[in-house]
Amino acid sequence: MSSLTDIEKRYLERLLEMGSGYVLDYSDATFGAFFNKFRIDIHGQKYQTYGTSKAKKMRAFWEQEPDPIVGKVLSEMLDSYIATCELGGTEIDKPVLEKGRAVVDRLLGKKAKSTNAPTESSFLDTEFTIPNIGKLPVDAPVVPVIEKRLIEARIALKAGANLSVIFLCGSVLEAVLLGAAQKHPAKFNNSKASPTNSAGSVKKFHEWSLAQFIDVACEIGLLKPDVKKFGHGLRDFRNFIHPYQQLATGFTPDQHTAKVCFQVLKAALADVAGER
Repeated sequence: MSSLTDIEKRYLERLLEMGSGYVLDYSDATFGAFFNKFRIDIHGQKYQTYGTSKAKKMRAFWEQEPDPIVGKVLSEMLDSYIATCELGGTEIDKPVLEKGRAVVDRLLGKKAKSTNAPTESSFLDTEFTIPNIGKLPVDAPVVPVIEKRLIEARIALKAGANLSVIFLCGSVLEAVLLGAAQKHPAKFNNSKASPTNSAGSVKKFHEWSLAQFIDVACEIGLLKPDVKKFGHGLRDFRNFIHPYQQLATGFTPDQHTAKVCFQVLKAALADVAGER
């Protein structure tokens, strides 16, 4: 049983938009897939104490599981909240989010975060150098392709072609992380964050999303936490290749989003090359 207080639950329910029985924009399928990463069957009878809606299952989960598990789940779900706001064009409730983060830190037994924790502004101001592409875990024939995409990304950024920047950066990062996974399959497959199928087996690498590659790479220490923290727009780049998906979400990337994505890519490449 978690130690969440009633007040803490109110903050979390506000962030996760649980008032109408839903949890953020999760469908039943994506809600189940999210919890599967933590080896939890959220749709099982165990979590239907109060009913079968996603919000009611979440409340039952809070009551039945210990602090460390609840903390890990909530930590990633708050990242999903930020992504939902950014991609949906809605404003992040920063004061309430800060309260939610503090709750997660308490559940995980972490000390209060230092005031020196990186902000988006400080992250953007940091100068990251793109490493020699030959140092990255990609096949030799792919190197010139990646180099060309990086050049195009710089040109697109200057031209204000924001969506193109996101696509280019996302494709490069996915290629590099796939290469890293193929070079170190045991590390990626044995991570707690590795995505699984309905049978509970870890998915084949070609079935992983960019978001899953980033989560696992951060969990095993290949990428630093700031890449995950600031990479929400980049992580979901694939969804918006399809115009109807972009229309459905109302996602319209601006230059700020594009700059963050390019900065995330530079930081990630430096991480993978061991130059940070």
